[in-house]
Amino acid sequence: MKRGFSNEVKQALNDIYYNVGTRKGAEGFALLEQASAAGDGDASCILARCLCGKQYVWPGHGFPVDDARVEQLLHKSVEQGSALGVLVCMRTGELTPALQRKMPFSSLQEAFDIVLEMAEAGDAFCQYTIGNTYFWWDFMEIQGKDRSSFSSDAKFKAYLKENISKCEDWFQKAFRGGIFFAGNNLDHYYTQGDEDIIAPHPKKAKELNKIGAEMGYPTYQHFYADELMDKGKVAEAIHWYQLGSENGQPECWLHLGELYEKGKGVPQDLATAAQYYEKGLTPINCDSHRLGCVENLGILYYHGQGVPQDFDKAFSLLNEVMLADYAGTAAKFCLGMCYFYGRGTQTDYRQARKLLESVLTAENIPEANYALGVMYCQSLGIQEDIAKGVEYLKNAKNYPAAKEELQKYKRTLFGKWVRR
Repeated sequence: MKRGFSNEVKQALNDIYYNVGTRKGAEGFALLEQASAAGDGDASCILARCLCGKQYVWPGHGFPVDDARVEQLLHKSVEQGSALGVLVCMRTGELTPALQRKMPFSSLQEAFDIVLEMAEAGDAFCQYTIGNTYFWWDFMEIQGKDRSSFSSDAKFKAYLKENISKCEDWFQKAFRGGIFFAGNNLDHYYTQGDEDIIAPHPKKAKELNKIGAEMGYPTYQHFYADELMDKGKVAEAIHWYQLGSENGQPECWLHLGELYEKGKGVPQDLATAAQYYEKGLTPINCDSHRLGCVENLGILYYHGQGVPQDFDKAFSLLNEVMLADYAGTAAKFCLGMCYFYGRGTQTDYRQARKLLESVLTAENIPEANYALGVMYCQSLGIQEDIAKGVEYLKNAKNYPAAKEELQKYKRTLFGKWVRR
């Protein structure tokens, strides 16, 4: 039985996990595809992990998430003779009795021993996998033991504690060896412990973000910067956000953009803020941080701040966050005004009214009051209601256009508002 990874898998692990800074994730992914197709079960297993999303691979690589293919590849890895694939399938619940009968190993213990040998030789991915067998109690199935194997609860608990505690060392090695997400389980182990068997040690978790950041993990540079921001250490946080940004960590683009937009810890620079938001539009940043960049950049384009005013771009960006149900008050205001004036889209007074009325429940914006006042007074997309329109115009305070519009209406002797 083959022991140790092929040269293709070793290179792919280096490109995808151990040296993220080389930006060769795509090359590593291609190597795994080729090796998997050629019958390399380890390549099939690691390729499956690459398709599982940011829980198991750095999002900056931009790999797709494909659950159906993950299942297919994991099954394939076992049939191709990967001991690593056996342990990963067991962890994910994919190692059915039928699949287990297809594995070319006499037992789960034999598969475990092969991966353990590679872990002891220094491979971080195998170290993480071995750590998981202890962390998630898979060792009992591997060893063929359960409560009935012990003469007392005390002996069973001692057995559990002895084995579960082994995960700490393996996760530490994996974390320091290139598997950034080993830090997630390590943090859980330290902060939560494990039932009444392993006591929490939260103090040990405090340095994980710093360690990961200093090791050059972009994800942890983001985590550590967030931690520093929470502590009010803005200058230090900016340093780590910038490093994370240079290393391609998507979340850092939003944070830096907001800091430059607000002038917090750095001189206010809307053009620089817009540049960071532009970076954040990349498809690899597909969560709330991307939507934050989309929203903030759309607002800048609407007002022409840091970028040339462009209503077409503003509407396109803001409509995206609106469709994603992410738009905040400022975005809804700009979008509402786009519909009111026909900026970047066709005039749509119904949409404008809906958006602007929701805006005013959160913030009293003079121009929003003005637009609603005009719509009600002039019956634009709604039944005429001059009295209500006048109230909106009055709420616009000293907004010049509202003051001018108010001059078109007067109150009769009977208290009714009419046109002059």
